[in-house]
Amino acid sequence: ELAKYVGPDIDDPTMGMGVAEKEMGYLFGQYKRINAKFTSGNVPFMNKKSSEVPGKAVVLFAKEMLKDINQSLMGKRCLIVGSGKTARAIAAKLLEYGAIPLTFSDESGHVYEPSGIDASKLRTISNIKTDRGATLGRYVISSTTAKFNEPSNIFDVPCDLCFSCGPIKSINADAVTQLADNGCMGVIEAGHKNVTLDARHALKSRGVMYAPHIVTLTGVNIVHAHKHDLTDATLESEVHRIYNDVKSAATEFNARGDLFAGGSMVGFLRVADAMLAHGAI
Repeated sequence: ELAKYVGPDIDDPTMGMGVAEKEMGYLFGQYKRINAKFTSGNVPFMNKKSSEVPGKAVVLFAKEMLKDINQSLMGKRCLIVGSGKTARAIAAKLLEYGAIPLTFSDESGHVYEPSGIDASKLRTISNIKTDRGATLGRYVISSTTAKFNEPSNIFDVPCDLCFSCGPIKSINADAVTQLADNGCMGVIEAGHKNVTLDARHALKSRGVMYAPHIVTLTGVNIVHAHKHDLTDATLESEVHRIYNDVKSAATEFNARGDLFAGGSMVGFLRVADAMLAHGAI
């Protein structure tokens, strides 16, 4: 049934919670069995490169947010909740901008590197999570500096930014309080509905910047629009455009600085414009 709604010229499924490369490979195999066309320009529509774009886009949105307050990602200590493909792509992109990833987490707990996770440590974690299919607990065997489940709550780790790639509702109001008390200046959603409604209110009341998933996860749409022609420069340009559209919409509708409201308004207006173009009233 799903094969009717995905394809190189229709829509691109991507990895997420419980759906990694193994599951995507199964889906692609079944799609090839059902459909004669499974490429666009000889490039499979489910390709490895596109799976990293959502994570890169999340970091670019964080970069745009910081630019608004005359700051950059350089030297920022970043808490990462999750350890899937998106979380690891976020860490890799953060390293490019000079930021310092501190943590990863999964069902076994979380690992914390007080001095940061560099490219070598990130490769080790990626090997554990993909090649071996093990949990993060295995990482402490290969690192003399890593802490496992210490502190017991990941949100007690002091940080500048929090990138949440965990399950739905993984950040509540109590988590926001812990983050804000430890100096966190921004929470960036990298998973669907990670932040609860109460947590959004808490973020606003504590003056913590918030980038919602309805804005940050548009990397998937950018991949679908540009396909194999997508470059890092194009991705950055598209993220810049989307961020400014959302920010302008929030300001126009008296919700200045509220990216959740701005993103919702931009989405509504685009659907409304499309309906009008088709003659709907």
